[in-house]
Amino acid sequence: MSSFNDVTILGSADAASPSIEYSLLSPMLIVFGVAVVGVLIEAFAPRRIRYPVQLVLGVGGLAAAFVAVLLLAGTRSTAMMGSVAVDGPTLFLQATILLVSIPAVLLIAERGSGNTAEVIAQHDALGSFTPQASSVPGSVAEQEAVKVGIAQTEVFPLTLFAVGGMLLFPASNDLLTMFVALEVFSLPLYLLCGLARRRRLLSQEAALKYFLLGAFSSAFFVFGIALLYGYAGTVTLSGIADAARIGSGTDAFLWLGTALVAVGLLFKVGAVPFHSWIPDVYQGAPTPITSFMATATKIAAFGAILRVFYVALPNEYVNWRPLMWAVAILTMVVGSIVAVTQTDMKRMLAYSAIAHTGFILTAVVADSDAGLASAMFYLLAYGFSTVGAFAVVSVVRDADGEVAALSRWAGLGRRSPLVGVVFALFLLAFAGIPLTSGFIGKFAVFSAAAEGGAAPLVIVGVLCSAIAAYFYVRVIVLMFFTESAEDAPTVVVPSALTSSVIGLGAGVTLILGILPQPALDLAERAADFVH
Repeated sequence: MSSFNDVTILGSADAASPSIEYSLLSPMLIVFGVAVVGVLIEAFAPRRIRYPVQLVLGVGGLAAAFVAVLLLAGTRSTAMMGSVAVDGPTLFLQATILLVSIPAVLLIAERGSGNTAEVIAQHDALGSFTPQASSVPGSVAEQEAVKVGIAQTEVFPLTLFAVGGMLLFPASNDLLTMFVALEVFSLPLYLLCGLARRRRLLSQEAALKYFLLGAFSSAFFVFGIALLYGYAGTVTLSGIADAARIGSGTDAFLWLGTALVAVGLLFKVGAVPFHSWIPDVYQGAPTPITSFMATATKIAAFGAILRVFYVALPNEYVNWRPLMWAVAILTMVVGSIVAVTQTDMKRMLAYSAIAHTGFILTAVVADSDAGLASAMFYLLAYGFSTVGAFAVVSVVRDADGEVAALSRWAGLGRRSPLVGVVFALFLLAFAGIPLTSGFIGKFAVFSAAAEGGAAPLVIVGVLCSAIAAYFYVRVIVLMFFTESAEDAPTVVVPSALTSSVIGLGAGVTLILGILPQPALDLAERAADFVH
């Protein structure tokens, strides 16, 4: 008995109590805390007050988390016993995620727009989300919910849970924490994709396809973690880097583990050939959720890619660079060429997003501080242009809802010059035309890649940019220089929520195109991972 007691006492004395640095984790804790409060509101608050309370909580929580990120500026440390890294890239990407999530939440909060066309106003009364997700599409229960005026408000805490996971993803300093973050932000998105008010079956199909994509991503990622653990004996990124530097394990485990982890992450950014259902998901999901996924998810996933390759595998650059070369070229070429053939606006923007993934991967290939800084700036610029573009798509409607068919956008710029000009601005930014944020972003990533010895990759990128410019300009010509169709849609006069999103997106796109240096300098100063 005494021996047993001695062992028990010795074990309790040697066990280290975990330390939690709450101040370093404050941005994530604020978002998760607000999300939990949102769930409690859904459970106990009267239905009539849920919407305004959830909106204020959501925007206020994201703003408070952004302030917490600003207060941590200049921090270089780890938290949670080394599993979370708080450094320049973490804080820059977290701030970017929060900044694009605020307009995304405003789009999600849209519940109706003023318009002289009464029928459209009636059809838009409940916004983009189904009033009753549990009912069968087109059923009597759903029709009754529409008549009563029920509005989904659980989308707010679901979005905040997703944002919380996204904040943790690029900050993860070990692969297990990164996997947890991956699941935390993916699970709410699966639900949100299936909540579209119209085309419910297409929306539910999108949710199923996104779930399967996420399952593939998680499976590859976990298998890669297992192999890297078998090689290094640890899942910490610095530990894997140390093991690779001294060659302490079987190289086959290292190479296969790296490839599988890379595949799992490339699924999340929509890189070719792991993009197959991304356009279907973008098309079927509610437009506010599409904008959220196209921006915040991509920012978080690229943050994780940069951390894995720059922190855990810098010494294996010669081995993983050919993989990234091939993926970047395929992604740029396929995204640019297939986008030309699209007849649906949301699918065209989806393939545009795939092409932009390839452009950002050229910065990853650079494997330098310049590549890291240019990738972070590109994500910032792309995020605001994308959320603004999808906000414009959400206001082009007829009595059946949003109009995504490109042919029906003919003459839109003539009928609604302001909307046409703003959307043209976003398209020109995607094309990389000077005086827009897209031009500065592409110039930065291509310059970094060229300095890193990837000049052929830059040539492919420039050619793909020229191809992409064709289908962007084609839409502008369609809007301003083509006669309107007989069944032309109406541009719904946006409420203050959507108007602010469009204005913010346009403003940032212009500011980063005309005066980009402060943001570029900030990205350069932040481009330093803690190891």
